[in-house]
Amino acid sequence: MSRSPLGPVRSLVLLALLGAAVGLACWPLNRIDLLQDRLLSTLPAFSGGGWSASGWLLALAPIPLVPLLLWFQRGPWRRGAGSGIPQVMLCLEDPHRGSQLLSAAPTGERLGLWTVASLALLPLGREGPVVEVGAAVGQALLRSWPGLLHRASRGHLLAGAAGAGLAGGFNTPLMGMVFVVEELTGSFQQRLVWPALVLTSAAALVSGLGGQPMFALGINASPVAETEQLLWAIPIGLGGGALGGLFAWLLVRATGLITPIARRQPLRLGLAAGVALALLTLATGGASGGDGETLMRLMLDQDGDTTIDAGWVVLLVSRLIGPVLALSAGIPGGLIDPAFAVGGVFGSGVVRALAGDPHLGLALGMAAGLAGATQLPVMTIAFAIRMAGDQQLMPGLVAAAVIAAYTGQAIQRRPVYHALADLLVPERSEGAAAVVEDEDHGRTGQGDQGQGAEVGDEMEIDTHGAAAGEGDNRPGV
Repeated sequence: MSRSPLGPVRSLVLLALLGAAVGLACWPLNRIDLLQDRLLSTLPAFSGGGWSASGWLLALAPIPLVPLLLWFQRGPWRRGAGSGIPQVMLCLEDPHRGSQLLSAAPTGERLGLWTVASLALLPLGREGPVVEVGAAVGQALLRSWPGLLHRASRGHLLAGAAGAGLAGGFNTPLMGMVFVVEELTGSFQQRLVWPALVLTSAAALVSGLGGQPMFALGINASPVAETEQLLWAIPIGLGGGALGGLFAWLLVRATGLITPIARRQPLRLGLAAGVALALLTLATGGASGGDGETLMRLMLDQDGDTTIDAGWVVLLVSRLIGPVLALSAGIPGGLIDPAFAVGGVFGSGVVRALAGDPHLGLALGMAAGLAGATQLPVMTIAFAIRMAGDQQLMPGLVAAAVIAAYTGQAIQRRPVYHALADLLVPERSEGAAAVVEDEDHGRTGQGDQGQGAEVGDEMEIDTHGAAAGEGDNRPGV
């Protein structure tokens, strides 16, 4: 049966509207991130002055707020604990989980916890909440209008909506699309890439209005020759990748150890973690607080004024340990910005110490830290170029990201998001327990390393404007 020529146009319009809805849902999170930047500006590391009364209050805020967050995670908001990305991955592996893990209640609880944590300047990123927001919006629309895209795979639409959330949170459409195909599905199929690009572009367009700027760190133009970039990429890729891999390894191990304790003794553990985070903030003048983007901008504005000394070591350790303390306790957040920050601090300090261009070291270090932590070099390159705004750094970024990804894999064998998702089922975390216990189905399979589990057939639109999936029932992975 022939199909209407308007079918592909209708599907593209619906995909764009779905992406716009995701972007609109991500917009408030971007405003909260901007508010965090303003709060950080009152701390000595960013203001250039001494400790003020408001600065002291912000530095000590984790002491009462972290126990409160863990208590809420254990009690009334128990479904909101965790990053959000492992929960989305479980839903892609087993669609029965979506009605529980991606419903309004756990999503709202996770956003509430993340908001408090962000305004308390905990060293957390935001990709976990924005990815879940995207998937939750997609889930809600598909449940309300099941015939919205009647030939589209539910799994691929959820994955695309999750990627749109990432694009909306960071104003980076290409990064969101690559995250879908490189991490969530493990499939670079054209029939998946094009619809994902529509979703992520629409989401970034809407959420970027008054939110995340196009180039979050400004324009970092670099005249460094390709040969010099590649030479620097080797040591920075190895060192930054090792730091990123260590960050992921610590996070997975600490999550398995600390999460059960947080459920049994939330106040006691929260007080200990809050004191530790406050001490790190005081020791670094506030530079250990926040997601890390403000610190990266400061390093660029100060012409990379970073030297290898005791202060640099303290900052490097704080940017490594601080996010692990917060994320392993189940506080919602993300690891992209923290991994970027620890790599940037490392790269800038090392290159400056060796009389190189610290801006180059910062850019390569950020890419190395993120690729080492996530083992996603393509997504890392897309994000790094958008953050730094300089395509001249492409040779060095590619080399540093690839070297770092292999280095990180040698330290943390299983990719971090998959390893964290694995912990949800055996540990019976609160965010997944209701589904595991109530749904009548077998345990989710884990899939191969570095790839998402099967998420269904193709999306409706292929690159030639025809409907995909006709006569082809291959899975998306």
